[in-house]
Amino acid sequence: MTLTAPRPPAVRHGAPGRADGSPGQVVRTSVLPSPRVPLDDEPSGPLGPVEPVTGPDVQGPVEPFRVSHPFAPVSAPTASVGPPAPSDHHGPGAPEPVARTRVYVDGSALTRYLDGAPCRDDWLAWVAEHEDRLVTTFLGVSELRRVARPRGVEAHGVAHDVTDRVEVVRFSDQSLRAAARVSNVLPSFVALHVGAAVAHPEVGEVATYDLPLAQAATLYGLDVVSPGWPDRWWEQAPPAA
Repeated sequence: MTLTAPRPPAVRHGAPGRADGSPGQVVRTSVLPSPRVPLDDEPSGPLGPVEPVTGPDVQGPVEPFRVSHPFAPVSAPTASVGPPAPSDHHGPGAPEPVARTRVYVDGSALTRYLDGAPCRDDWLAWVAEHEDRLVTTFLGVSELRRVARPRGVEAHGVAHDVTDRVEVVRFSDQSLRAAARVSNVLPSFVALHVGAAVAHPEVGEVATYDLPLAQAATLYGLDVVSPGWPDRWWEQAPPAA
């Protein structure tokens, strides 16, 4: 026969009993869970910044180990200042420099094709060797036709033939931007001629008899060609047209 110890009476926490012996109001309290035993591989203390380690075997404080973020920005190498190495320009894949052999011609030069134009003989002698290098715009063609129109059918035919022989290009965005940079100091049409000549990658000369265009072209490093007029005439008073 097994003897069982009697259970102690349940203790109710709450308000004290009333005077007549009846129990008071029972107040339920939450039971706090007992702390969990930490696992073997679980840190026993709170994580935080690593304190410097010192001791008899350590020379000075030891910096905590830092791991770089895998996507941390990498500083770009600083480019060296100075002229590029020769291989940058003459390497196997380096582009060849474009030869600036074309001549931009404006309306003042194109009109020298017409009979009776000043310096016509000098102009025709020069274009006999360089006409394949000429390039103009629709503005130059318009200026030529405007001068040829009142001179009759023959002059109109000359202007038409010249337009067929000389390459005519459109104004590009680059030429318009270049023209805008000088539009405040040059007439609008002259600025357009300057922009077209400067923006064309193959133009190295400008054929013109116009003083503002000749002066602006030289400022941009372009040579000026004016057959029949003195060399560097734009630096002095222009000769009579």
